Amino acid sequence: MIDNPNDAFAQYEAQARLRGRLAREVTPLNKAALFDMLQAAGIQCVTVHFDGAGDSGQIESIDATGPDETPTELPDGTIEIRTPLWDGSGVQTETMPVRDAIEKLAYDFLEEVHNGWENEDGAYGEFIFDVGERTIRLEYNERVMTTSYSEHEF
Repeated sequence: MIDNPNDAFAQYEAQARLRGRLAREVTPLNKAALFDMLQAAGIQCVTVHFDGAGDSGQIESIDATGPDETPTELPDGTIEIRTPLWDGSGVQTETMPVRDAIEKLAYDFLEEVHNGWENEDGAYGEFIFDVGERTIRLEYNERVMTTSYSEHEF
């Protein structure tokens, strides 16, 4: 047990740094495994639509296209995805269906660059997995509520 809150926060920060380092190491491996599977299935692009607000968020849909942007199904196979342990002490490997792996990576990437994307008015957007280029692009839109106050005395 940690008695000093400053020590607890320092430990948390150290674990977060380790987790971040491990995430940077496993991301290229996860992308390669996913892109290899998608390419073998003839898929050219995968688009992941997400939406969140009011402290909850979800993946709305995952759409795949093949040659000439023809809609197609994701492959039925499984792939191994590596995930840093919460405390940064190592990496966990899970075998999962391709659709689940895509969803997991999307959530992980959102957490990495827009932690809290689902809170308050939330955010929405899409990930575009370009299989030929082997890139993942995030198009992110954040909702912002505005209010206007006016006071008059007559």
